[in-house]
Amino acid sequence: MHICKLFCNFAADMRKIALIICFLAAVLCAHAQTIVLRTGARVKGTILFENEEVVIVRTDEGARFQYPKTDVEAVLSDEEAVKANGEGANGEGTNDEGIAPEITTPKKASILVEVAGGAAIQPGEAVGGGASADLLVGSHHIGGRHVFVGGGVGYHGIFLGALKYNFLPIQAAVRMPLTEDKHAPMFGVSVGYGIALSKEYLGGLYAGADFGYRCQITPKSAIGVVAFAQFQQAMMPVTAELERVAYKQTAGRSLVTTGMKLAFYF
Repeated sequence: MHICKLFCNFAADMRKIALIICFLAAVLCAHAQTIVLRTGARVKGTILFENEEVVIVRTDEGARFQYPKTDVEAVLSDEEAVKANGEGANGEGTNDEGIAPEITTPKKASILVEVAGGAAIQPGEAVGGGASADLLVGSHHIGGRHVFVGGGVGYHGIFLGALKYNFLPIQAAVRMPLTEDKHAPMFGVSVGYGIALSKEYLGGLYAGADFGYRCQITPKSAIGVVAFAQFQQAMMPVTAELERVAYKQTAGRSLVTTGMKLAFYF
């Protein structure tokens, strides 16, 4: 009996010690962190809950804030926050909610890759197909929103029967979601100049319009499925007949391509 009593007391003491250890571990793990938002603002506090959709943080003053995971740029420790913003761990330079107006961490450039294919038309003359690939570099976050603004180059091939026209578009582009949801409809525009890749014809003005759906994969990457229409102006050799005599001359022609596009944001 005495041995059983000692064993029960020992087990009870071990449970108390385990509870104390768990409590201390929880306290140690719940250290203050800094949540950096894509707007440049930051929130200093303790993360209470985090998953793929949201982050819930409690500030040192006890206020709670919930942010979509796609709006969170980074989670910094006190040491990392000091290096990134030049502030001490006491949060100097923040307001009562621990939010600073901006952070000095530089924004990294974003890359947009677009691959497209569809039908090509030379109005009033021929119908064929077209394919294109574009590489654009810019910023994917303008004004705290998932707006891409940038520029770049690409390759556009248009096939009309036995004829093939290849262009190198030098373009500026804007891609904008209509809402800030994780999955949202979007539209875009592109303008520039299409440089001809053959001496048989000359390039000209290039313009395009997109409308589709963008899906956010991670805070820094997304994929889009887009319907597009592109316009390319070109100077091409044409044959005209006058009094049964054929003459060759150069004339401006419009080439229109429409179809579907896959867009990848990195």
